[in-house]
Amino acid sequence: MDISIRTRGAGGPEVLEVVPQEPQPPGRGEIRLRQHAVGVNFLDIYHRSGLYPLPAPGIPGVEAAGVVEALGPGVEHLQVGDRVAYAGAPGGYASTRLLPAWRAVRLPEDIGFDIAATSMLRGMTAYMLLTLGYPVGAGSTVLVHAAAGGLGTVLTRWSRRLGATVIGTASNEAKAALAVIHGADHVIIGRDADVVGEVARLTDGRGVDFAIDGIGGDMLRRSLRCVRPFGALASIGWVAGPVPPVDVQELGTVSLAKPSVMAYSADPVRYPDAAGAVVEAIRAGIVAGIGGRYRLAEAARAHRELEAGATTGSLLLMP
Repeated sequence: MDISIRTRGAGGPEVLEVVPQEPQPPGRGEIRLRQHAVGVNFLDIYHRSGLYPLPAPGIPGVEAAGVVEALGPGVEHLQVGDRVAYAGAPGGYASTRLLPAWRAVRLPEDIGFDIAATSMLRGMTAYMLLTLGYPVGAGSTVLVHAAAGGLGTVLTRWSRRLGATVIGTASNEAKAALAVIHGADHVIIGRDADVVGEVARLTDGRGVDFAIDGIGGDMLRRSLRCVRPFGALASIGWVAGPVPPVDVQELGTVSLAKPSVMAYSADPVRYPDAAGAVVEAIRAGIVAGIGGRYRLAEAARAHRELEAGATTGSLLLMP
């Protein structure tokens, strides 16, 4: 039986409910996708909790991979049976879904559905950050928080591919070892570690060129103090809670941005180029390690374990 996972209001994992679903006919410019693997992101938790409003009918999930099952009128660049993936479109926690055809990215046969479903959104986020957020290249030094997580591993690998030195953070020794496996040059260990002092030591007092903070809370101010003059800081998540107000005087010469991959991926002009770069990066081995697989009906369990920090890598729901 086909199902979808819907939210019955905002709240904890308990608001996720399993609902029977019938495949729907695609409209103009749409496809119906039979999903084989669905990626789980912290953004899904923000949608479920109500931090970011989730459009009706309240189905979380913004990336997945599968096979085109039906074409709507006007769709000419795809065929039934094509293997595709997508990123940035809510509604992914479902056996099948309707999707704007322009979001469907063809998958080469050598890229599995599971890898694509955990790497498209993270890859697009990394591409956005490492090009628009700061032009990372040879000689750059990048600070990546939660370097053993799904996005952290992709950012680390991609930054290293561009020639950068990566300083990662991790909450414990096991996660630090994983971050090193994925390419981090240095790892600062512990939730209460002196990140500012360690970055100063590792950079001979210079600071990093670019800091990527997905932690939030008071970490943003600490990350700000890690960045060199005229460097950049990107705030991309609030796992530790909302960021306290930052006075403009605190920024000094550091550029601070809160880039949105959802807004970036909603641009039909930028999306194809970014998606193509992500596919090539996946083929080059820049992928999010898979830390857990769950049945689609176990979405609430996946959310609980992700929020508890009990996972590494990326999580998958298997329809």
